[in-house]
Amino acid sequence: MKKPEQTVDRRVRKTRKLLLDGLTELMMTKDVSDISVKELSDLVDINRGTFYLHYRDVFDMLNKVEDELFERFNEILDKDFQDVSSHTEPVTSPLPLLKDICNFLIENEKTVRALIGPHGDLAFVNRLKDLVRQHMTHLWDSYSFDVKQSEYYFSFIISGCVGLLETWFNTGLQQTPDELAKLANDLICCSLKFFS
Repeated sequence: MKKPEQTVDRRVRKTRKLLLDGLTELMMTKDVSDISVKELSDLVDINRGTFYLHYRDVFDMLNKVEDELFERFNEILDKDFQDVSSHTEPVTSPLPLLKDICNFLIENEKTVRALIGPHGDLAFVNRLKDLVRQHMTHLWDSYSFDVKQSEYYFSFIISGCVGLLETWFNTGLQQTPDELAKLANDLICCSLKFFS
């Protein structure tokens, strides 16, 4: 026999998944500021009172969804960068990290597509850039960059990678996560020589 808290947890997860699916669907055609709780609740066939048991408003929901994504994304980066920092030789390729990132994004495809799409949240993209920047800063010590060069290199690489991701999602994910990771890796490694 199931414990009552397990049933509640399952119901909560199911409701939040319904709301997330509805929000990502609506964000494909309109900005989050134009989405009402009523519209979202009607779309997923729950009453507004149920929505308010979980979130204050649509912006609160979006923030919590992003926080959950970043918590999981940060775990991936922590693991990969911990592996990298244990190497005694300088890291010559970010391919393993890029593969993990692409696989994470594909696992959360609908949400990520909505967040980086034309009606998405620019704050999400900037937060993604900042998180990667924080993790990558200590890696620059492996290379002979001066501070100014590392800032230019990072800006070039991270903006390029975000652009690759946007194109990947906007063109229907024609490459596998591993193929996209390899493309990003090749571009990053080729550009290293211009900045080192």
